Amino acid sequence: MIKVFIIDDHQMIIEGIHSLLEGENDIEWTGSTKLPNDLFNMLEHKQPDVLLMDINLPQKNGLELCVEVKQRFPAINIIGLSTSDQASTIRKMLENGAISYLLKDASKTELITAIQMAAKGKNYINFSVAQVLKDNMPHHDMPLLTKREKEVLEWIAEGLTNQEIATKLFLSVTTVDSHRKNMLTKFNVKNSAALVKMAITNKMI
Repeated sequence: MIKVFIIDDHQMIIEGIHSLLEGENDIEWTGSTKLPNDLFNMLEHKQPDVLLMDINLPQKNGLELCVEVKQRFPAINIIGLSTSDQASTIRKMLENGAISYLLKDASKTELITAIQMAAKGKNYINFSVAQVLKDNMPHHDMPLLTKREKEVLEWIAEGLTNQEIATKLFLSVTTVDSHRKNMLTKFNVKNSAALVKMAITNKMI
């Protein structure tokens, strides 16, 4: 059973998503909150498998909150949820640790697929979001990598598995896989081999 929690400051969104997930045999709705402070109070006692996170929140935005949640609770897989289809916002949310990103007009099928894949530690980008990223991919400038992403990339280039990299960097396998998926999205490539080739070609490693 996949435990799902949502943080969103609009009650209508919370109720709408709750109704979409009702009746799904493999999904358990564990609650909702509108405030980041309340979220951390809840997470101290019980962690969901998947956290649906709005970008525009009171107290702090979802981009900042995503980093904090992943630092304190790395096993939670976060799906960014927003009306924003700005490539910079999407990339930043993924860079900050979200495993997926959905626009709020996503279909029920897309939402459920994203949740099911996130629960397995797998990235899901629906067509509309993937198109935005593709259309806004810089033609000359390579994407910026975080320090951790560069470390993971260097070990991928050495041929290490996610498990081996996790051991080297004292991270969970899920976190390593999330970094790898984020880099695939940033470079707009389909697999690790293409990722490493592009990084070497552009002298990033």
